[in-house]
Amino acid sequence: MGAFETEKPTKDAAALETQSPEDFDQPSPLRKIISVASIAAGVQFGWALQLSLLTPYVQLLGIPHKWSSLIWLCGPVSGMIVQPIVGFHSDRCRSRFGRRRPFIASGAALVAVAVLLIGYAADFGYKMGDKLEEKVKVRAIGIFALGFWILDVANNTLQGPCRAFLADLAAGDAKRTRVANAFFSFFMAVGNVLGYAAGSYTHLHKMFPFTMTKACDIYCANLKTCFFLSITLLLIVTVTSLWYVKDKQWSPPPRNSDDDEKTSSVPLFGEIFGAFRVMKRPMWMLLIVTALNWIAWFPFLLFDTDWMGREVYGGDSDGNERSKKLYSLGVQSGAMGLMFNSIVLGFMSLGVEWIGRKLGGAKRLWGIVNFILAAGLAMTVLVTKLAEDHRKTAGALAGPSSGIKAGALSLFAVLGIPLAITFSTPFALASIFSSCSGAGQGLSLGVLNLAIVIPQMIVSLGGGPFDALFGGGNLPAFIVAAIAAAISGVLALTVLPSPPPDAPKATAMGGFH
Repeated sequence: MGAFETEKPTKDAAALETQSPEDFDQPSPLRKIISVASIAAGVQFGWALQLSLLTPYVQLLGIPHKWSSLIWLCGPVSGMIVQPIVGFHSDRCRSRFGRRRPFIASGAALVAVAVLLIGYAADFGYKMGDKLEEKVKVRAIGIFALGFWILDVANNTLQGPCRAFLADLAAGDAKRTRVANAFFSFFMAVGNVLGYAAGSYTHLHKMFPFTMTKACDIYCANLKTCFFLSITLLLIVTVTSLWYVKDKQWSPPPRNSDDDEKTSSVPLFGEIFGAFRVMKRPMWMLLIVTALNWIAWFPFLLFDTDWMGREVYGGDSDGNERSKKLYSLGVQSGAMGLMFNSIVLGFMSLGVEWIGRKLGGAKRLWGIVNFILAAGLAMTVLVTKLAEDHRKTAGALAGPSSGIKAGALSLFAVLGIPLAITFSTPFALASIFSSCSGAGQGLSLGVLNLAIVIPQMIVSLGGGPFDALFGGGNLPAFIVAAIAAAISGVLALTVLPSPPPDAPKATAMGGFH
């Protein structure tokens, strides 16, 4: 059963999915898929740097805490708007370079510009009149916010067409589609490991001594250097992949004036909302399971290091010096946990296809690992209670015992298993369902992205107030996340349709060979 079903397939939609026999009837070689998937390493390198380094940098610029959440909201907001638009236009791009490659190249170039604005925000602000002794550097904050928004727009411009390109290369083959998304997940793990490793090395700025300035201290200089390395990696993998792997060029068939009038009467957002209107059960179920899955993930992804510093180590970012030091040690330990998480994520990504076959299919694998996610999130309560009991006997500022710390880090590592599935399986299923129905890959993946960014907005805006209702801390959000993970696991096993077992290909009219 397809994900989308149009009432009356048009010639335009037929041309959109028609593939020339010599290039697109058969799946591309695995080496080409791996080459395109490697772009994820460059993208994720930058994201890992954001997660590990940008919070202290924000404090350096003096961004008020009450405004910081608005800056972090730019990710889901841009994802909700940009990715469906980019997906729609990449399905219909007439460039001689292909449908996907122009958007991937543009996204990579925008990432480079955005990273330079973020890294040099303090310097640009100082040149424009910010005083070094001022706690809040207004001009630097403005430049940082602009760069951060451009970065999120660029990443959404880059990632959506990249996954759609992988689906194009798979040519409707279900197994090859799953393998392509598994490699994308693997390279995301590689980028994470590189980013966390670079962020943890405090002398990296010595590679580029010019990064230290009056307005930019050692920490800021390290951030600049890390971003330079991130840009270099992203440009290398992007240029190499786009040069090596050719993209299909879409040429619309000749149409009469009635076709032109009918096509022009459907605007962009009409197409997007029309996709929801004609969406069939498989895609709706996929969106529901994905949304619940990300409601489970976002509290942990946003507050994992804070949980280590606050609940596990017993520190306080607003407390006395000893309490702040404990909190900082906990955050550093959380960064180590993220490294372990990324390593497990990488190895698990390589085994997704094999494990899925052994367990009886992609949807069964997704359902099972969602229960692992639920159990892991629930275990944060146990680790927290053990840490609190330890502090009652050892002292409020004693920090966790080695066993408690090992247990917390083990949770980070174990959660790399379900994260590998979250980074690959939903996207593979969306591509498979859309291939069965003849829907555009870019638009389908853009619609799927809405099931990711809307939960992120809910968690970003509601997580803090919800925790405050129960006395603060991160546990209330983690408990709700565990419940959401369990529900998503049940739905994945029961109501989510199984994808086709073989390699169905959409014909020009959206049917099957």
